[in-house]
Amino acid sequence: MLSLSPTLQARLSTPLKIGHFEVNSRVLQSPLSGVTDLVFRRLVRRYAPDSMMYTEMVNATGLHYVKDLPKLMEVDPNERPISIQLFDCRPDFLAEAAQKAVAEGADTVDINMGCPVNKITKNGGGSALLREPDTAEAIVRSVVEAVNVPVTVKTRIGWNDNEITILEFAKRMEDAGAQMITVHGRTRAQGYNGLARWEWIRKVKEILSIPVIGNGDIFSVEAAIRCLEETGADGVMCSRGTLGYPFLVGEVDYFLKTGIVKTPPTPIERLECAQEHLRALWEYKGDRGVRQARKHMTWYAKGFPGAGELRGQLSTINSVNEGIEYIDRAIENVANSCWEKSESDVSDRQF
Repeated sequence: MLSLSPTLQARLSTPLKIGHFEVNSRVLQSPLSGVTDLVFRRLVRRYAPDSMMYTEMVNATGLHYVKDLPKLMEVDPNERPISIQLFDCRPDFLAEAAQKAVAEGADTVDINMGCPVNKITKNGGGSALLREPDTAEAIVRSVVEAVNVPVTVKTRIGWNDNEITILEFAKRMEDAGAQMITVHGRTRAQGYNGLARWEWIRKVKEILSIPVIGNGDIFSVEAAIRCLEETGADGVMCSRGTLGYPFLVGEVDYFLKTGIVKTPPTPIERLECAQEHLRALWEYKGDRGVRQARKHMTWYAKGFPGAGELRGQLSTINSVNEGIEYIDRAIENVANSCWEKSESDVSDRQF
């Protein structure tokens, strides 16, 4: 039986304070490139009304050279609390971008210093900043001076196993004015492989006075609670665990607040959510949204009879109606499978 220790319950019973801003949840939805657009955030928000959401990361250099804000930065005035995440290696461009983010409605501005993707790091952004702490510190100072909302940082524990620099790096970010730091317990070299090393999150928490959020391998309520217990972190950020499962942030938040494990959605409920997600992406982005939906749809298609076949079908859809039809058929098949199992169970009890 999963339960909260009295110590953990007492520690997490108050709002999360990020500078002068308060969030009534200790569970955050991670920014995910190509995922956490307005449509996805609305789904997560339905089950986690108090949690902080994050946009996909936005290139500050790109913002500098355009008049109109990209769709990545579009936020719903009703979706607070919301943070806009930025990336770059230029302090002046990031300060300018942060001002635009605040004008768009961001409650906090997050600086990405952890993305391991080569196309980001080769230009000095993301986790490349772990190797350039002077630049990272200058970025935070510049952005803090430019906006009147809290500035936060998301990073990793180091570049590789020989360069685990998170302790000094995190302290410098705090000294520069960051009001919260999220630590993904992997190095840049790990990417998303191997286990997240939560012990480094604990070490960061021990030396900082600002909130520290644990990130990495949070795929269930149980994992979230274990991470909080082992690290002493002030909260957890859910990332890949929400792919095809926008219920996770709400499930963790509900447990932290009530001590009760929510009944997970059935396969049919997850497929109905997939249909809603697909329709919303099409309405929001048109045909481009349908193409983007392919990966989302395959993430939903897991854990029920015929899921493998459905994944193959959904990975190539060209229209919203095509996707809806495939999912309708899958829902019918799952319902029939459940009915047949129920009939079999009744028959077994009769004899």
